[in-house]
Amino acid sequence: MARSFQGENAAGIDLLTLWPQVWPMTVQTPTPFPGKGPAQQIAFHRHELGAIMGLYGRMVAAGEWRDYGMSFLKDVAIFSVFRRTAEHPLYRIEKRPALRQKQGQYCVIGMDGQVLKRGHDLKSVLRVLERKLIRAVK
Repeated sequence: MARSFQGENAAGIDLLTLWPQVWPMTVQTPTPFPGKGPAQQIAFHRHELGAIMGLYGRMVAAGEWRDYGMSFLKDVAIFSVFRRTAEHPLYRIEKRPALRQKQGQYCVIGMDGQVLKRGHDLKSVLRVLERKLIRAVK
């Protein structure tokens, strides 16, 4: 025989009136998980990548560069340039927005870790690498 639930169990105890006394309810707002939400990382914008890839294409055509790698971290975006795939990068083009108000968010770093050029404008910072394209014609 099917019986509908009226708020009582088989022993005749009213469960709905007993519920708040036995199991007090507390209301809590849910806390977000630390890993959830959008990942905060620095990246190059489309026009920045256009300027970098334009230079990269010219250097590949000249036979100077062969490979590149990109890293997007929490505080810096890095474009690394390689002569061969399995070696240390020849140059690193970095974007650090934390330095935007100080010495500039863009910099070019050489193989030895020395900062070759730093500034606020990416195209002017990349000019230090374009000088490598100009060779004396004999």
